[in-house]
Amino acid sequence: MQLVVLGLNHKTASVDVRECFTFSEDTIKMALNRLHEYEEISECVIISTCNRTEMYAVVDDAEDGFPVMQQFLQRISETPLDVADFFYYAEEDCINHLFRVTSSLDSLIIGEGQILSQVKKAYSIARDVGTTSTVLNTLFHRAIAVGKKVRTETRIAHSAVSVSYAAVELAKNVFGDLSTSNVLLLGAGQMGELTAKHLVGNGVKTVFVSNRRYERAVELASQFRGIAVPFENFMKSAVEADIIITSTGAPHYIIRAWDVAHLMPKRQGRPIIIIDIAVPRDVEPEVSAIAGVRLYNIDDLEAVVESNLRLREQEAELAENIIKKELEELLIKFRYLSLRPVMARLTDKAERIRQRELKRALTKLPDITAEERRAVENMSKMIIRKMLRDPMVCINEGACTQNEQLYLDAILDLFKLDTIGEGRHREKKKTCYRYAQQ
Repeated sequence: MQLVVLGLNHKTASVDVRECFTFSEDTIKMALNRLHEYEEISECVIISTCNRTEMYAVVDDAEDGFPVMQQFLQRISETPLDVADFFYYAEEDCINHLFRVTSSLDSLIIGEGQILSQVKKAYSIARDVGTTSTVLNTLFHRAIAVGKKVRTETRIAHSAVSVSYAAVELAKNVFGDLSTSNVLLLGAGQMGELTAKHLVGNGVKTVFVSNRRYERAVELASQFRGIAVPFENFMKSAVEADIIITSTGAPHYIIRAWDVAHLMPKRQGRPIIIIDIAVPRDVEPEVSAIAGVRLYNIDDLEAVVESNLRLREQEAELAENIIKKELEELLIKFRYLSLRPVMARLTDKAERIRQRELKRALTKLPDITAEERRAVENMSKMIIRKMLRDPMVCINEGACTQNEQLYLDAILDLFKLDTIGEGRHREKKKTCYRYAQQ
């Protein structure tokens, strides 16, 4: 059995292709419920977001799995699959890829926080439908843990990497707690609106919205439970505002140094941040020289974003080290998956024999004390443990080698394990968990 992933993302496919392979939760559930029609696939999880669609599966053979998974995805999307848009990883590469996904190292923006919850949701859907078992349960539990560990032990998500977030961080640096701050939004530009949303999400007290079209100001203010202000009166609201975000698209300055110079005495010494996201600029550059005013334009914000992106890239190196260590540990765990049934059967048979013989012995020793009884029982456990140690070591050392089946057959024959549980004809069907080199 082999672990594989077939998928596309923002690196391999354009948005028009990704749109065709973006599936709703209901669509994924319907598809997974038909998985039994594909005998070659024994387990499956499908992750589908705006930037990626990935199908993780356990298949009998990696080479034979690709066309089957291709057919599966085509059936869901009803769109021909161009293999040039897709990647296909097996075994170790597949595990490494999922670890990088949950750690947000494979995201459009390194360190973004949504992907981990999206992976959790995708796994939960598959688990509820019943298309996961030992391999994918083990893989996704570890992958989710790795994603959390990267976010906890690195600062990969601690810095703003969008203009709107950078604006919020600048405001926090000045005011700290934003719960007592008021915002004045000038213009209905998308970036200004997004920045205002982030500020509201950080608890700002009141949002004033002003736009040349007053109806649009009313509409936007309702989103923020704010107050619409006629455009000709916005400087009156600026007296109460601590943060001004402007993105009007006007061909000339709408806030001049003269206006701000007359504004500041009315504020009685309270500082003000002006974030000018407009191109061309809405705020006269000389405003920055006025005491108590901090003026930021789009270039300032993009410089912050660029600096933070470099910081995240540095943190990504630490994350890669975490992933490497976790990958090695999971490979060791997977290495013994195919051997666990035999080891469990050997241990169970030995334990049954121990308990049976201990019971016989104790019936012949009716007068022993409780302490003596414990000593005899502990001795029997230690004998079993030491007798089984060498066979267990041999099984482990033979895992995923050419001697694996030889050891399995020897253990089955020497300890006569075919006399309990499953017959050996079932055991031989279990194959080593192989790690294909891509």
